[in-house]
Amino acid sequence: MAKFVVVPLVVGLVLWLMFGRRGRAGSPSSTPRRRGSEDMITCAHCGVHLPRSEALVAAGRAYCSEAHRDAGPRVDG
Repeated sequence: MAKFVVVPLVVGLVLWLMFGRRGRAGSPSSTPRRRGSEDMITCAHCGVHLPRSEALVAAGRAYCSEAHRDAGPRVDG
């Protein structure tokens, strides 16, 4: 009867030692990788902010999507 208690405890301990420490501070998997900062720009059509590298540029203006680039800048009025 004791083996039904001891075996799961040993298995649990082994699993905890193998996988339980991954989330602790200082381990490579828990530290987020930081990319360099990037300029944010505004879509000329809808005004949403997005990283410069993700923007589509046409006629000197930045857009967040092909649809907004095709529609052109927003005209208020």
